[in-house]
Amino acid sequence: MLATMTPRPTQTLRARLLIIFLAVALVPLVIMGWFSITTTEALISRMVLRQLQNLAQDKAALLEHWLGERKADITVMAGTSIVKSMDPALIGPYLELMREKYGVYRDFTLVSASGETVFAMGPAPASGRYAVRPDLFMSDITLLSGERESTFLIAAPVINDAGQLAGTLYGRVGTARIVFFVLNVSLGKTGECYLVDREGRFLAHKDPARIFAENITQTGSFKNIFEKRDGKKAYLDYRGIEVLGTSLRVGGTDWFVVVEQDKAEAFESAKKLKLIVYMTLFLAIAIAMVLTWIVGHHIVRPIRSLSRAAGFIAESRFDQADLKTTRRDEIGMLYRSVENMLAKLKARQEDLEQEVVSKDARIRETDTMLAETRLIAERSEKFAAMGRMGAAVAHEIRTPLTSLKLFLESVQDLARLSAEDQEDFRIAMEQIQRMEGTINRFLDFARPREPVFSEIDMADLVASVVMMIRPLANRQECALHVHTEENLPPVTGDRPLLSETLINLIVNALEATPDHGTVTVSATTDHFEKEGVRTPCVRIDVKDTGHGIAEDRVNTIFEPFFTTKASGTGLGLPLVLHTVESHGGSLRITSKLKEGTTFSVFLPLNFSEPFA
Repeated sequence: MLATMTPRPTQTLRARLLIIFLAVALVPLVIMGWFSITTTEALISRMVLRQLQNLAQDKAALLEHWLGERKADITVMAGTSIVKSMDPALIGPYLELMREKYGVYRDFTLVSASGETVFAMGPAPASGRYAVRPDLFMSDITLLSGERESTFLIAAPVINDAGQLAGTLYGRVGTARIVFFVLNVSLGKTGECYLVDREGRFLAHKDPARIFAENITQTGSFKNIFEKRDGKKAYLDYRGIEVLGTSLRVGGTDWFVVVEQDKAEAFESAKKLKLIVYMTLFLAIAIAMVLTWIVGHHIVRPIRSLSRAAGFIAESRFDQADLKTTRRDEIGMLYRSVENMLAKLKARQEDLEQEVVSKDARIRETDTMLAETRLIAERSEKFAAMGRMGAAVAHEIRTPLTSLKLFLESVQDLARLSAEDQEDFRIAMEQIQRMEGTINRFLDFARPREPVFSEIDMADLVASVVMMIRPLANRQECALHVHTEENLPPVTGDRPLLSETLINLIVNALEATPDHGTVTVSATTDHFEKEGVRTPCVRIDVKDTGHGIAEDRVNTIFEPFFTTKASGTGLGLPLVLHTVESHGGSLRITSKLKEGTTFSVFLPLNFSEPFA
């Protein structure tokens, strides 16, 4: 019976443990090795290409600057009185001195306005090569017969004192200085930088024998310059070597700077990484097999013993179940877990009961929050309906009110009113204006206009608003103080809306302040928390010495139509809050009863106009 129950070798726990251990240990290692190699190669490729691109930009910019200096040199020399004199005896020593000073010119040639050669340094100029030119000129790079260095011409017109073209000064510039000072790179052992034209011919190269003797038309280097291809992939250069490279056109010329580095050198570290990964895999396989056998033997025997003890427990022969062990590892923990199974089950049951009670409490709390949310939603819907109704009513009232206003104005123009009638007329017009203001506030709340953003000088805005309201403060005999920080940065926003916001806050502060009180307006730079980010802003504080706001009313003063004033509409502060939030800002209230209230407006400095 026991023989029939003995598992086959491949079905034993030890064999399965070996397979699982190898799979779990090697598969992640293989994946990590492959990921490490590919990531390293991609990273190296990006780093090398970025380095090559930066180097090409630097070299192109340096070469463009170097050519600009040469143009400036020849222009300065052509403008000297010595060259203008057209006297070979004076010009020769001067141009020789300039050649020694700059060290880049092979020779100089001066031709007159009639095309005759006035002065030539070095061999006689070729016929037609030095024509009279009225403006600054730079020729293509050429390689003259018998010379190892390619050269190009830079010419500048010679203008005499009468403002007429007297001739043209030519300077022949050698490319050896370009190779040495500009194209010389320090990019590993194989990195190089050379100059080609649109035809792919070498114009400047560290090997002079290649200049105008070879081209890169049939190579990957040429395709990398003039054809669309994946710049991240390697290609074969003019030597037939796989390289990574990039190119850039030199501004103002048909020259192209090419910077390349051998792929083998660039990926040397990746090859070492591959070797390390392969060695690690082989070593891991050997260690895994040894460790699996040891661990399997260390685990299988105590599991069999535990299986026998479980059988005794199943048959309720608890005294025969030997669960004692001195091991402190996971097997020991398993033994102690089985030994304390009943006690832990009981503890688990108690924990479940407590969890049920806790979940019950959370459910009740959630129900309460849902009820509060429902009330808020109902209240918001009610406010929206009231806003729509107020807008409709205001629209219906505005037309007859306008007619009434026009009628009264015509009566004033046509009839002669007594002093008593004029007083009644003034009161009626004031009431009509008050009704129009109320209607406008209803309409502003129901259909707020879209803000028009521009850069605002906040110091100027605060000063203009305070100047507008100061007569009201004087009539109330209240002190109105202004403190504005120097060099206050500008804010992007809608000036009329922000002006109306400050007017509302300051007027509310004056209305809440008894006579002979104080209202202080200050503007400073500050920071505030916006979505967990510390944001720089301009902070405007409107502080009064009024009676303050009760704590239970602080959260309700921004609700539409809530007001404590007999003639108020309850729309001023909701409009203020809407304006501040539409500018990406925040509004904070600090208030103490019998001490006063401070409204703080935070307007971010880096706010961008939202898309419509």
